[in-house]
Amino acid sequence: MELMGVGKLKGCFVLVFFAASLLVGMVGGIGVNWGTQSTHPLPASTVVKMLRDNGIQKVKLFDADPDILNALKRSGIQVMVGIPNDLLYTMANSLQAAEKWVSKNVSAHVSSGGVDIRYVAVGNEPFLATYNGTFEATTLPALQNIQSALVKAGLGNQVKVTCPLNADVYLSSSDKPSDGDFRPDIQNLMLQIVKFLSQNNAPFTVNIYPFISLYSDANFPGDYAFFNGFQSPITDNGKIYDNVLDANYDTLVWALQKNGFGNLPIIVGEIGWPTDGDRNANLQYAQRFNQGFMSRYVAGKGTPMRPGPLDAYLFSLLDEDNKSIQPGNFERHWGLFYFDGQPKYQLSMGSRNNALVGATGVAYLAKKWCIMKPSANLNNDQLAPSVSYACSHADCTSLGYGTSCGNLDIHGNISYAFNSYFQINDQIDSACKFPGGLSVVTDRDPSIGDCKFKIMIQTDSAVTYGNGRIWSLRIVLSVFLFLVLM
Repeated sequence: MELMGVGKLKGCFVLVFFAASLLVGMVGGIGVNWGTQSTHPLPASTVVKMLRDNGIQKVKLFDADPDILNALKRSGIQVMVGIPNDLLYTMANSLQAAEKWVSKNVSAHVSSGGVDIRYVAVGNEPFLATYNGTFEATTLPALQNIQSALVKAGLGNQVKVTCPLNADVYLSSSDKPSDGDFRPDIQNLMLQIVKFLSQNNAPFTVNIYPFISLYSDANFPGDYAFFNGFQSPITDNGKIYDNVLDANYDTLVWALQKNGFGNLPIIVGEIGWPTDGDRNANLQYAQRFNQGFMSRYVAGKGTPMRPGPLDAYLFSLLDEDNKSIQPGNFERHWGLFYFDGQPKYQLSMGSRNNALVGATGVAYLAKKWCIMKPSANLNNDQLAPSVSYACSHADCTSLGYGTSCGNLDIHGNISYAFNSYFQINDQIDSACKFPGGLSVVTDRDPSIGDCKFKIMIQTDSAVTYGNGRIWSLRIVLSVFLFLVLM
């Protein structure tokens, strides 16, 4: 999720509204990414209702979870299913495996399940520099085998293959999009993939993150990441660029055009803004970016090189507290909604609703929290390892400079860590028994201002034992390890 910075890119109302609606309809309406790396996921049926309540017409998945696909039956929502990177080798080296995957994860749901699958995403950002070329030899063969399997299944015209790619697969040698071309080390491979997509009437899918430009470059002009306020636009062949999305997208358009594929359809597979985990990841910036994007999307406004409506999927629908934070603590906070399906801020999606509609019927655990015992000694030698253990087995990404809980004192930080562990382990008593008498359960909400001490939701994955307490195997193992290690 890296982007080139600016230094590398540098009448009547009813009729107008109706025309804008027609333009959006041409690309099937706005989509969202539905990720599932959560310790306590909402039921799939609840999420599908959220999608429908918010007028979301397309969803992009990162795998082909049967429970999710079953929940999407006859929902009217278009679906992109995904093949994870760790399956690329198998798909590339066995046509039989590709056919089996398509039969199980596409054909079965399309033919009898009533799921409107439109795309298969083969891999996810497989050419990131951090992968050191791991997937370069397998991505194209996997695409080819999945395409062959779709054709054999009689779905070649209905379901298209694509490969979501990070924007770093193309570059600009100057500030201007017109200098764009594919990355030199993978240029030949990219041209083979682009030719394959073109031959099969399939789209090029790219993930664009203006936030990453701001995150990775301290000198990046903040206003250029949004859709208003930038005072130094770039002029390129008579076209004006006042935001990084337009410049980045059109760099790809130029790369395609100069290599003979100027008409290839483009999908923006991921675009959004996180709300926590970094000083630039907050509710205000996320609302500004996403509303700015949605306003132009609903108006059918594209980019200077492709002024028609964009085909795009917002990233993402829900926060995921179990995602890797290797790229940054913000990774767990991309959702338009919190983990429990409640909206984070006001956002008009251009549908019949002027604000986000949250999940309904969500069941929460009891209103109790685990905090540092007020009488506990800060010099207790068990304190540091206890906090470290809690954060490594829970989610402390809201702690730190510029985050929602960045202003807590030391007691608040420790309590947040303890409570995060307590909640992720479904509030079982032993999850708030840190050694040395450091912790205690309270029924008084310790949240302060924007810093919310969460209460976890109930999930179907737990097992209910005779005393009525809800435990899961994950919880039992986690607490057992905690007691042994401490």
